[in-house]
Amino acid sequence: MSDLSRSQVEAALAAYTDPYLNTDLVSAGCVRDIRITGAQVAVDIHLDYPSEFLKGGVAQLLQTALENLDGCHTATVNIRWAVQPNKRQNSVEAIANVKNIVAVASGKGGVGKSTTAVNLAIALAKDGAKVGLLDADIYGPSQGIMLGVADGTRPQTIDNKWFVPIEAHGVKSMSMAYLITESTPMVWRGPMVSGALMQILTQTQWGELDYLIIDMPPGTGDIQLTLSQKFPVSGAVIVTTPQDIALADAKKGVEMFRKVHIPVLGMIENMSMHICSNCGHAEHIFGEDGAERLAETYHTEVLGSLPLSKYIRVQADAGTPVVAADDCSEVSMMYRHAARRLAVALARQAAQSDAIPTIEVSDE
Repeated sequence: MSDLSRSQVEAALAAYTDPYLNTDLVSAGCVRDIRITGAQVAVDIHLDYPSEFLKGGVAQLLQTALENLDGCHTATVNIRWAVQPNKRQNSVEAIANVKNIVAVASGKGGVGKSTTAVNLAIALAKDGAKVGLLDADIYGPSQGIMLGVADGTRPQTIDNKWFVPIEAHGVKSMSMAYLITESTPMVWRGPMVSGALMQILTQTQWGELDYLIIDMPPGTGDIQLTLSQKFPVSGAVIVTTPQDIALADAKKGVEMFRKVHIPVLGMIENMSMHICSNCGHAEHIFGEDGAERLAETYHTEVLGSLPLSKYIRVQADAGTPVVAADDCSEVSMMYRHAARRLAVALARQAAQSDAIPTIEVSDE
């Protein structure tokens, strides 16, 4: 039996490529400590994205790889994870303990933005993160329905100052839908809508959150400008379909976030294809690879592509989004993969942003 060396241990660990970091854990700097005591090896690994669901399986794989080394009798692999905050200006009391604010946006309606936002939020929560979801679509709030919150449910208040967010499927949520009836139309002008967003966001007691997902209204109007000017948004996710018309509007969304210096973390393509439930034939009804081309143009990535699926629609209407209904189904895993890629994109950004950026808004 030969004596183990640190280089042997590192080589065994480097044989595993993290599917979300797209590199091995040694090169990514995730291996924090290696202790070799005779024929025993103990390794400490730290990941910067929510990994509660994955860490057991990864630890088992690495343990097996280490115990296959000549000279290793037993191996222990400890995996921990923590979400790093993005360092942006934050003087708003309600979100003082929110590490990352992510805007889920689209250039036009009808592309599945709200469905994407709720499933990403639940997916991050399933991986162990503390997650909040703000429905910023004042005119057409839908998150209450998707989360299965009964019509007429009202948030509790503290000291007549704070709203207590309503929890559903492991996510803290707040929406205008909780303050009005389902049939009440919001016939408001732009300043009133912006004021309502400000009040909901700043008077909700979010507490400690790793991520606050904001379901934005479609377009590039008052809500988007208010959010970018007043709050420390870590990044944006653009939702689109492969259709040329949707992509044209998605470009406007990307350009808007670039103008206000909010990084676009990636894109999610909905309705990428339709698979016939009878014969299994796959057809790209709305076009093909549209989000991929747009991501290349703007030097970002496609976080995920989702099919045109009746199952996604049915579960959202029933108040149990697919990730909540069956978190290991094929469609649910697509959302979970996208959520992890989003978390990694935020972690990389947090590691790179030592300086506090200044948000500037032009009239162009």
